Amino acid sequence: MELYPAIDLLDGRCVRLYQGDYDRETVYGDDPVAQALAFQAEGASWIHVVDLDAARTGEPRNRGVVAAIAAAVDVPVQTGGGIRDEVAADALFDAGVARVVLGTAALEDPGLVRRLAARHPVAVGLDARGRDVAVRGWLEGSGQDLLELAAAFGDAGVAALVVTEISRDGTLEARTSRAWPRWWPPPPSR
Repeated sequence: MELYPAIDLLDGRCVRLYQGDYDRETVYGDDPVAQALAFQAEGASWIHVVDLDAARTGEPRNRGVVAAIAAAVDVPVQTGGGIRDEVAADALFDAGVARVVLGTAALEDPGLVRRLAARHPVAVGLDARGRDVAVRGWLEGSGQDLLELAAAFGDAGVAALVVTEISRDGTLEARTSRAWPRWWPPPPSR
């Protein structure tokens, strides 16, 4: 198992939201690059970065910070939040990001996942309350089932599914997220 330490960015700062609530944030620092370097020094093999501002609005307010993190560390950076089209994804890859995570865009345009996965490493972010997958920075329910969506992306060529149970996120409870590799869902038994 690989652990991906996460840096959640809100207004350029490192934060933690309690259960995805933007009104219940804890600020951990004002220097996301220093935090990424600290994770690398502790042995992280990947760093996961989320642009919470972009997740809500689709506007990449922290793209420069994400690029600075990718340039500063020697480990791959995976990033998500507000990546809603190929232009946004390509800008992040050009900035040195190793893999993008598509959430809202994956649900609204599953073809985007396939197109990007044919050219770049892509993960699909499935963030759920129970089994209802949320979109737009976890502010809206999609009405789509977590397990059905996971199965639907099984043949899309994605590198991973990043699944978060929103009710546990930011609570410091174990097993907040899990990334499933390319072979999900498992083949049927014979």
